[in-house]
Amino acid sequence: MRGTIANAMTVDVEDYFQVQAFAGIIDRADWDSMPCRVEANTDRILALLDNAGVKATLFTLGWVAERYPQLVRRIVACGHEIASHGYGHARVDGQTPAVFRADIRRAKALLEDIGGVPVIGYRAPTFSIGPRNAWAFDVLEEEGHRYSSSVYPVRHDLYGAPDASRFPHRPGAGALVELPMTAVQLMGRNIPCSGGGYFRLVPYDIFKMGLRRFNAADKAPGLFYIHPWEVDPGQPRIARAPLLSKFRHYVSLSRTAGRLERLLRDFAWDRVDRVFAADISA
Repeated sequence: MRGTIANAMTVDVEDYFQVQAFAGIIDRADWDSMPCRVEANTDRILALLDNAGVKATLFTLGWVAERYPQLVRRIVACGHEIASHGYGHARVDGQTPAVFRADIRRAKALLEDIGGVPVIGYRAPTFSIGPRNAWAFDVLEEEGHRYSSSVYPVRHDLYGAPDASRFPHRPGAGALVELPMTAVQLMGRNIPCSGGGYFRLVPYDIFKMGLRRFNAADKAPGLFYIHPWEVDPGQPRIARAPLLSKFRHYVSLSRTAGRLERLLRDFAWDRVDRVFAADISA
């Protein structure tokens, strides 16, 4: 049975060869020669959302939008929110402010031109905004974004800001709002409860219990995210990737679509811009 609090359902629209786990294995120059599966996999997620009567926010790479403009138009036509995932899936903490500005400006322009709607949201690749590059929030606002969903308030070897707020807040002096990924407090520690590899690895009932606890104890909406490649167990295998990277990327892919179907039934969901409308417009 769905709860009374609407959580935000989000999709990070990128292909399997663009993930951080393979960043040191697959050269960006080779992306266009890789078999692309992002369009078909995103369509599969769109079908699952449609069957459940759920609208979502799709944080889409400019690189993907440029090559699959018809996908962006379908997303908008289905009533979902289009938001930016940057252009080329480069970590923000590896960019200068000028390079970052150029990346997000290019992505926003592409998405707006193709989709025909304003793009107000942004999510950093690999949640790569934190205390050491907080300047990125000012750049995002200057480039016309009204919210970011780029901080994961947990400890992780690839990302995370464990001391960051778990709730919507303004990270700078301006109006831009950060909507952090969902983390549940347990014994004084923030435990991830937003999706991704954790959703595939942890037993479904435990994940469900964590999100219900966040809604009930914190009386706040959560944020869930998934990638199109996570519903694609038949994707090409990157044989030369390290064992840890393979595990992170391939664990439980065959069960993800079914778990997502259950999640869509078990909770109430909507787009980010509607779930957090009061925070974004305040």
